[in-house]
Amino acid sequence: MHDIPEAAFEAAVATLAGSGVSINCFGSAIANWAKQVDAPFTSSLEEAQRAIPRMQRLGTKLVRIMSFAVRKDADGRPVTDQLEDERFRRLRELVALFTANGITPVHENCMNYGGMGWHFTLRMLEAVPGLKLVYDTGNPTHSDDMTVPPGLDGHRPKQSSWDFYRQVRDHIAYVHMKDGIFDPVTRTHVHTFAGDGTGDVRAIVRDLLTRGYDGGFSMEPHLKVVFHDASVKSDAEVRYTNYVEYGRRFERLLAEVGADAESRPQAKSQQA
Repeated sequence: MHDIPEAAFEAAVATLAGSGVSINCFGSAIANWAKQVDAPFTSSLEEAQRAIPRMQRLGTKLVRIMSFAVRKDADGRPVTDQLEDERFRRLRELVALFTANGITPVHENCMNYGGMGWHFTLRMLEAVPGLKLVYDTGNPTHSDDMTVPPGLDGHRPKQSSWDFYRQVRDHIAYVHMKDGIFDPVTRTHVHTFAGDGTGDVRAIVRDLLTRGYDGGFSMEPHLKVVFHDASVKSDAEVRYTNYVEYGRRFERLLAEVGADAESRPQAKSQQA
């Protein structure tokens, strides 16, 4: 939405008007995994400056940002020096820009600095006041835990969705629903419906509701098409049908988990 021409944006506004559909969080490309922290900062700043008036026009209060790509060596291994000072300086500038305009930036634990593990996310939050989180339940299932050294096979273990969530839950303002299973033998990852993988979806949703979470959940299936992989393609109708099915299944999971959370004393006391 921050890159499309003005005419295309106006067409989107006209389509949304009177439809009953609103946009609660803008999934921007600002400071994402395609942006290097040692490259010029211009592109992310310009994206933010273009996004703000359009978000205000749509009444959108949350914007997903990231913390720039992980710095790696020639063999693709993360380096020790992640240029944290410069990374945090840029994030503070972006956060100040958004918050000054009534918008809350939320960081996603994706293929970026904050996505290397919860320790990195907490370090970032301490250095960047005003930044909140959009937690993706599925990303840890295929992300290496960079706080653990490689094993004898040269590989690090994958992150625990529950452990990551438990450490950062006080900072969560929005949630992405995704799930998956990683096979350590074949070194392959498969996305699943929410609750069918190792993303601890039920436990996380139950804990969120028990703690009084009233934010949004976005569906991010990755089942029939993967945005980051141009080789994975499928018919538009197949993608649509899969998305609806994903949403309906999660609605059932949410109802089941919600009923369980409602019966817990902590949930009742928080709602009182």
